[in-house]
Amino acid sequence: MSALFRLTATETRLFFREPISVIFALGFPPLLFVILGMIPGLREPSTELGGLRAIDVYTPIVVAMAIATLALTSLPQQLAGYREKGVLRRMRTTPVKPTLLLGAHLLMCTALSLATMTVVLAVGRLAFDVSLPRQAFAYPLVYLLAAWSMLAIGLLVAAWAPTGTSASAVGLVLFFPIVFFAGLWVPRGSMNDVLRTISDFSPLGAGVQALQDAAAGHWPGLLHLGVMLGWTIVAGGVAARWFRWE
Repeated sequence: MSALFRLTATETRLFFREPISVIFALGFPPLLFVILGMIPGLREPSTELGGLRAIDVYTPIVVAMAIATLALTSLPQQLAGYREKGVLRRMRTTPVKPTLLLGAHLLMCTALSLATMTVVLAVGRLAFDVSLPRQAFAYPLVYLLAAWSMLAIGLLVAAWAPTGTSASAVGLVLFFPIVFFAGLWVPRGSMNDVLRTISDFSPLGAGVQALQDAAAGHWPGLLHLGVMLGWTIVAGGVAARWFRWE
C-alpha cells in the first residue's frame, strides 16, 4: 500500500472519531433527502417543474449539498487546525511531506462524498422511485468536477484562515449562499432570470444543472462544465499559491 493510501486510511479513521462531523457531513444529506421524500406533495408530478416531481429535482441538489458539507466544513477546519497545532510544520521535517497530507484529505473527501452520493441515489431509487442517472459516463464525470471545484474552494478557505475555528466559521458563511444557488431552498427552475444566471456561474449551481442533465440522459452543457473547471483551476491555483504550512 502506498504512503498516500496509508495516510488516507489513517485520516479517515481520525475523521470517524469526530461523531458531530460524521453526522453533519455524511448523515445529514441522506436524512434531509428522506425527510423531503416523506412529504407527499413532493412525490407528485408538477406542471411548474415540467412534469417532474420535486423529489426528482431535489436528488442532485442533495447530492451536491453532500459535497459542500465536506468541502466547506470538514476539509478547511481539519487542515487549518493541523497548521494551528504545528502538525504541518513538524511534518515538513519527516519523509511524509505536508503535500501528501493534502492529497490524503482530498482523496478522503472525494471517497466519502462518493459514498454519500451512492446512498442518496440508492434511497431515491428504492424508497421514492427516483430514476437512476441515464448518462452512466457523464454523471460521475460531472460529479467529480463538482467535487473538485468545491474542494478547491475548501482549500482556499484553509489557506487563508488562521485557525481551525475561523476556517469552520468562514466555511459555514460560504456554505449557505452556495447551497442556495444550488437550489436547496428555491429550485433553479423556480428562480428568476437574475438568480438563475448567478446560479449558472456558481460551482454548485452549475454542478446541479449538469447532474440534472446527465440524470435525464443529456450531455451536460459546456457552460456548466466550464464553470466547474474554472472554479477548480482558479480557486485551486490561488490556494496553492497562498497556502501556509505554519
